[in-house]
Amino acid sequence: MLGDHCSLPEDQALPGQSPQSGLCCKMVLQAVSKVLRKSKAKPNGKKPAAEERKAYLEPEHTKARITDFQFKELVVLPREIDLNEWLASNTTTFFHHINLQYSTISEFCTGETCQTMAVCNTQYYWYDERGKKVKCTAPQYVDFVMSSVQKLVTDEDVFPTKYGREFPSSFESLVRKICRHLFHVLAHIYWAHFKETLALELHGHLNTLYVHFILFAREFNLLDPKETAIMDDLTEVLCSGASGVHSGGSGDGAGSGGPGAQNHVKER
Repeated sequence: MLGDHCSLPEDQALPGQSPQSGLCCKMVLQAVSKVLRKSKAKPNGKKPAAEERKAYLEPEHTKARITDFQFKELVVLPREIDLNEWLASNTTTFFHHINLQYSTISEFCTGETCQTMAVCNTQYYWYDERGKKVKCTAPQYVDFVMSSVQKLVTDEDVFPTKYGREFPSSFESLVRKICRHLFHVLAHIYWAHFKETLALELHGHLNTLYVHFILFAREFNLLDPKETAIMDDLTEVLCSGASGVHSGGSGDGAGSGGPGAQNHVKER
């Protein structure tokens, strides 16, 4: 830093200067160096949340889809199909699709670019099997999510595939937990990596996946409205026309669009 290279010992002054003036010079340079350090950009290179422009809300981008199918009809439980079978089939499909969508931008989501699992003004933490709160980078968080979900959907005791096997009594609560974590991944892609998704021309796929996932979760109450409020602006734009889905925020400004919501960071 400037202060480190240009400072002088207290008992040494520049030629023609008194020791006192040399000390003053050192103090000034140290003060300047401190100001420069404070004025540096954030480690992840992103602008403060209040200055962040949500490109994913631009009309030209929200219109992008890979199909015009009415997903409201697609998510409804078919006749003579067991509810748990329907939840299991769709949850597994969403897991694979969201994992695939994230893989397209994973090289841009690193420990340096995404030092926390952040979405808007919210920072997510992982909780291990003992319930211990773990602070991690975004790629670490996503890896925890995908690994844990992979373990569940391949467990015959949780997601049975053989005839005669019963679903556990806690199945719906497990599906809700999976959906909550998958939502975090989708939201992070929009918030931190939409520019890369746009450059890859995959925003139509991302929008379609988001609409399908949100409508399915709303159909079976798999996501708490308070959990998804952070993306209500996007949900309103993408889903309202297709299904009449409206924002589920509690009206207390907890969502990303609430007054003053950008001025502090919430933790989950």
